[in-house]
Amino acid sequence: MTDHTTASLLVELLTEELPPKALARLSEAFSQGIAERLAARGLVADATSATQASFEAFATPRRLAVVVRHVRGVAPSREIREKVLPVSVALNAQGEPTPPLAKKLAALGFPDLTIDKLERASDGKADAFFLSYTAPGATLAEGLQAALDETLAKLPIPKVMKYQRPNGDDVQFVRPAHKLIALHGDAVVPVSALGLSAGRQTAGHRFLSKGVFDIAQADTYANQLNDEGRVVASYAARREQIRHALLAQAGADQVVMPDALLDEVNSLVEWPVVYACAFDEAFLAVPQECLILTMQTNQKYFALTDASGKLRSRFLIVSNIATDTPREITEGNERVVRPRLADAKFFFEQDKKKTLADRVPLLANVVYHNKLGSQLERVRRIESIAASIAPLMHADLALAKRAAQLAKADQLTDMVGEFPELQGTMGRYYALHDGEPADVAQACAEHYQPRFAGDALPSTQTGTIVALADKLETLTGIWGIGLAPTGEKDPFALRRHALGVLRILLEKGLPLDIKQLLQLSYAQFATQPHVSDSVDAIYAFLLDRLRGLLRERGYTANEIEAVVSQQPVRIDDIVARIDAVRAFATLPEADALAAANKRISNILKKSDDVAAGAPLTVDAALLGEAAERDLFDKLAHVAPVVQTQLAAREYAGALTALASLRTPVDTFFNDVMVNAEDPGLRANRLALLSQLHAQMNCVADISKLAA
Repeated sequence: MTDHTTASLLVELLTEELPPKALARLSEAFSQGIAERLAARGLVADATSATQASFEAFATPRRLAVVVRHVRGVAPSREIREKVLPVSVALNAQGEPTPPLAKKLAALGFPDLTIDKLERASDGKADAFFLSYTAPGATLAEGLQAALDETLAKLPIPKVMKYQRPNGDDVQFVRPAHKLIALHGDAVVPVSALGLSAGRQTAGHRFLSKGVFDIAQADTYANQLNDEGRVVASYAARREQIRHALLAQAGADQVVMPDALLDEVNSLVEWPVVYACAFDEAFLAVPQECLILTMQTNQKYFALTDASGKLRSRFLIVSNIATDTPREITEGNERVVRPRLADAKFFFEQDKKKTLADRVPLLANVVYHNKLGSQLERVRRIESIAASIAPLMHADLALAKRAAQLAKADQLTDMVGEFPELQGTMGRYYALHDGEPADVAQACAEHYQPRFAGDALPSTQTGTIVALADKLETLTGIWGIGLAPTGEKDPFALRRHALGVLRILLEKGLPLDIKQLLQLSYAQFATQPHVSDSVDAIYAFLLDRLRGLLRERGYTANEIEAVVSQQPVRIDDIVARIDAVRAFATLPEADALAAANKRISNILKKSDDVAAGAPLTVDAALLGEAAERDLFDKLAHVAPVVQTQLAAREYAGALTALASLRTPVDTFFNDVMVNAEDPGLRANRLALLSQLHAQMNCVADISKLAA
């Protein structure tokens, strides 16, 4: 193979078992790092930029690999024009070359170059000497060595391991590395890494293959590993193979298959095979969330449910061993899972011996935050906030208070102590066992919702109230002690809590004043000297989050600002207002009215009379110009229509009614001097514009639509 040909390049690093939760990130960084660094050195023929190199990533529990396509043996030469030194530095007073010039030329690799071979030109500030030359392209060995060194140094390694090579050299990497492959086509590229020299040998599956074998050429890598090594090298292909096998084994049942578990299991096997196992049906008396979580967390098993979502006593395992007689494998896994499920059953039975209500006083022993007191103090605040919200929603006050009182008590149970992810879920089970009302039990689980983007909202009124109270208490308390989120840090998830409040108000259409809710929440911290009044700051923060939420729904920045810039305190009708603005913007009168509204806003802002709070009533007797009388009459006719539509929340109708004012508004600005010399006349015209402005902005600030 000549240096001018292109071929696929394989780089593989064979190691001990890599951390499963880090494998996907390590693979991406390894493959992309090598491909982009080779492309940056001109070694990838079809890459017009460093990020356009064509490559395929491979990753298994014991290897990181990449095949880069169309790799050159030698990069093309480059024409370089380089500034050497300013003339004032390169030449002395007699015009002779200086020692700094000789030193610089030597550093550039041209120690014998004479000054007449340099170009003298301006660098934009002063005259300087420039050197033009043809630089030979890097060889693949040089470029790959540099790319390999740089990539390995920047891998997102969660924890570095230090180990010794057989020759006694110390090496640091995520896991001990045993072999390195670098094949350009069928030729070994002489590079090294982690104390290893590149070759063509790899190792197959620990138990199913013949062991070590040679890779013939880069393009046969994946097929050889599959056929000779019994290894599915592609991370993505292996994951999809596992998913299909799970579904096939499940039959009519449903597989509980979270992405995180699928990724982790995929990172633990090289030749995945799915087997079905079972556990004693007596364990089904335990809440199924507990059983599913213990199987997933401790054993990496996949639970099965029937079509209605009820847990089955069957479960699936992903093994790294293929055999026609899997009985030992399945029985071994069934033996292993039994004590785990027995622990869950024990925790559940023990927890039921003490009611949630009896656990509430013990929350006094749990510190929430050293500036905000105990969890019990927090529960009392949430209870008071919920009690204030309930009447606003015409809800059952007693249910809201009881739910808020019990919502955090399950944190003191053995089950939640073992599996914190079950907080709320176990509260619902224990509340039902204690004989609490169904709404109270459901609120124990629902008050954490929504927990993440796209999560369901509370389904009950009581759950909604406690969810709002919980999030509002967190926002006002944590923000109030100076822990507002920054660009990089948000340890108390205030952004998530803010979005939760907004989604509940918006999607449930709750007619609540968001500032009032914040003030109700802040009032609960009256006895906390460390909590400052941050209502206005939190409100501004909520509006910013609202903007983002609306952008995700497809609204433009101008449409959003038309409504949000008015600082609404009710969120339930925001979407209706923006939809009305969007509809209004399609009307032929929209652009002219938006521009006029912007002009009116600027006039009123600059008016001393308006700034001083002068009465803004219009004296019809002072309307001398025909254009101002016409605008006054049309506004008097349109205003009641607008207000009627507004009261009915028919925002599009209100804005459409305003469209009829376009002609009288245009005529007014063409024919009438607003800032008349007569103070009374000027004040009267400003009053007319102020009334017009109020009507035009009753739904949204339509001036935001003006270009």
